[in-house]
Amino acid sequence: MIIQTKICGLSTLRTLDAAIAGGASHVGFVFYPDSPRNVSFDRVAELSALVPAHVKRVGVFVDPSNALVEQAVAAGHLDILQLHSTLPGRAAAIVKKGLEIWGVVAVRTRGDLDQARHWDTVAARILYDAKTPEGTLPGGMGLRFDWTLLAGFAHRMPWALSGGLDVKNVAEAVRVTGAPLVDISSGVESAPGIKDMDKIAAFLKATSNL
Repeated sequence: MIIQTKICGLSTLRTLDAAIAGGASHVGFVFYPDSPRNVSFDRVAELSALVPAHVKRVGVFVDPSNALVEQAVAAGHLDILQLHSTLPGRAAAIVKKGLEIWGVVAVRTRGDLDQARHWDTVAARILYDAKTPEGTLPGGMGLRFDWTLLAGFAHRMPWALSGGLDVKNVAEAVRVTGAPLVDISSGVESAPGIKDMDKIAAFLKATSNL
């Protein structure tokens, strides 16, 4: 099985180049002011223009307004909207023609996985991420959940795994969960929001060998 990989929170030309050169299937741009990975519309326009057609551009949002989504889609020529802390009903109201929705399910317990069913008619993919402490960022904090919760789980739609991944544990994560797509952000950084080209290359090499 070919494992697809999303490098999230990109904000520089050099790290975008590293992601593309390494074979990333998706690149993520964060549109959330409280995140150290937040990008401006001008910067994302510059970056997205360099993304080849076979690589999907993912906009990462936290319960966004319609205006924010429209501006981000226009600037970044986005293919996918990844929605954190967003109710499925709200997500349905901002679906744009031709764009995929990824519904994020925050996981701490087995019962949290059941939230995926609420996305059946809205999302094209579910992203399982670690549930973060109240009052903190909803993702990108390097936290992982118990991957064995996903072992044998009957997925209702395409899905992806995020949360606490790095070059050392991604093989185990895929072995335990069977994830077809992995999503990494802090695991390829030297500091919050600062992507490391060598770490990106190493992670993508590791996933290509799975």
